[in-house]
Amino acid sequence: MIVSIVGAGYVGLVTGACLASRGHDVRCVDVSEERVRLIRSGAVPFHEPGLDGLLREVLACGRFSVTTDLSAAMEGSSISVIAVGTPANGEEPDLSFLRAAAEQIGAELRSRRGYHVVAVKSTVAPGTTREIVKDLVQRVSGIHAGEFGLCMNPEFLREGSAVEDFMNPDRIIIGELDQESGRVMEGLYESFDCEKLHVGLEEAELTKYASNSLLSTLISFSNELGALCESTPGADIEKVMQGLHLDHRLNPRQGGVRVSPQILTYLRAGIGFGGSCLPKDVNALRTYGRRRGVPTPVLDAVMTTNARRAEQIVAIVETALGGLAGRTIAVLGLAFKAGTDDLRSSPALALLSLLRARDANVRAYDPIVAREAAAKAGLEHLCEGDLESVLEGADAALLTTADPVFLGADWVRMTSSMRSAILIDGRNALRSVNLPVSVRYYPIGRGGLFLELETVI
Repeated sequence: MIVSIVGAGYVGLVTGACLASRGHDVRCVDVSEERVRLIRSGAVPFHEPGLDGLLREVLACGRFSVTTDLSAAMEGSSISVIAVGTPANGEEPDLSFLRAAAEQIGAELRSRRGYHVVAVKSTVAPGTTREIVKDLVQRVSGIHAGEFGLCMNPEFLREGSAVEDFMNPDRIIIGELDQESGRVMEGLYESFDCEKLHVGLEEAELTKYASNSLLSTLISFSNELGALCESTPGADIEKVMQGLHLDHRLNPRQGGVRVSPQILTYLRAGIGFGGSCLPKDVNALRTYGRRRGVPTPVLDAVMTTNARRAEQIVAIVETALGGLAGRTIAVLGLAFKAGTDDLRSSPALALLSLLRARDANVRAYDPIVAREAAAKAGLEHLCEGDLESVLEGADAALLTTADPVFLGADWVRMTSSMRSAILIDGRNALRSVNLPVSVRYYPIGRGGLFLELETVI
């Protein structure tokens, strides 16, 4: 099948490379000539394990191409996938790229013959595909819906494992305007062995928001429990969560062995959620609820808890040092999680901001985030080039991502250059690491933490 994909960003490029590897002829379109040149050379403009090799493979075999020319990309194609960004604009998604893509596809369909499906993969609020994309394509093309197909096909890709998630999905959701639209769309995924659920357009849009909202809720629930444990002498969030995870409804046995499903990774205390999806999508669903006159108190609390978590972590650092003014804090990690270079809505950035607001001297290091990306975020003057440099002379270190570089570090050598060997573990990633006896180690979620810190000070 010939497929055109509008948008060669994270979702578009992963989708295009993976579909090409399954035998489809994929043409990606992007407005950025610089990005197009980069991708044509076989380079991926962002960090995603496994994608660079896959991209080079499909470029070499000729099943994947990238261009700025939508007309050329749509020549002979059966499906046009809209995979443009819908970045946050306040608490609502910015649909300007989506609108432009729909209009441009409509303009191309005006002079084309044959049945063509327009599929939205961008994350949008319920009603967007029907009320905006369909109407724009109809108006610009002069063709009525039904003469062209329309689908909403949400993505469920996790940064850091997006290629694996796409190639081995647990489900494919096909939101369809009519049966013919869905039939063509299912043909795109014929080689994928998973459940393919056909639903309405609005149901597909809501499924994506429901998925990310549930994950956000689990994280905020875990962090609220973590904060409760921190104020409860004798409690440890790791033990509490271990007991919770053993519930057979969360972690059943198969053949006498615990399944330990991946959903349990969201039931762990940390520093809060971030990234390009969870905060934006929860806020968008809250906004949609307000428009429909439906209160969303659970989602409101999820966002409130997430925002509060940074303050709670900073309070631990402040108590450990007896104050932050003039103290040097080494922040270990900038991206919103390990395995990615994405700084969007990263909780580490919120922590940096709070620490600096309390007159702390802050330095940071992330083994994946490039200096260019840090510079775009206004952080170039805070970033060090390696772990040893960021820790040298620091009064305390705050771990914000569980990157393997940190887990496998020589902590005897690394902490020897610190002014005071205080390590606050915002991810509870170093609990099983054999740290030097000289290190004052404070994992999050441990009961009586503030009392212990005050005793040490």
